[in-house]
Amino acid sequence: MSELDQQYMQEAIEEARAAERAGEVPVGAVLTLDGQVIGRGSNRTLRDTDPTAHAEIVAIRAGARAVGNYRILGATLYVTIEPCAMCAGAVIQARIARLVYGADDPKGGAVRSCFEILNDPRLNHRLEVEAGVMAEEAASLLQSFFASRR
Repeated sequence: MSELDQQYMQEAIEEARAAERAGEVPVGAVLTLDGQVIGRGSNRTLRDTDPTAHAEIVAIRAGARAVGNYRILGATLYVTIEPCAMCAGAVIQARIARLVYGADDPKGGAVRSCFEILNDPRLNHRLEVEAGVMAEEAASLLQSFFASRR
């Protein structure tokens, strides 16, 4: 794990905290390209009344607008929790080169926990994945959020 990975994951954690302050599940994402942040996102499903408004999707949409293309070649997506099946599919469609995430999601993760979508040999895009970056902090945000709701 590089210092740069930690820096961008810290920014994703800040996005997750913003989601929590807004009453959303605290998940955050940051999309980078050539050393620049081109997209940010936090969960917005409740605020937008949109089941697809996960942090990753919000960041990917912003990044696509920033580069003027639905393919974001060479980009790295930082996200606080392992992406779900929908978000893993969006990563593939956007042709993101690298995914860095914090905590595994044993109930819905689609990178290695429940499913291994990104490793499916039938897909025509491969990317580098780094898991566990600042995982304890990312997991703690989710645990405290859900504990407060019980």
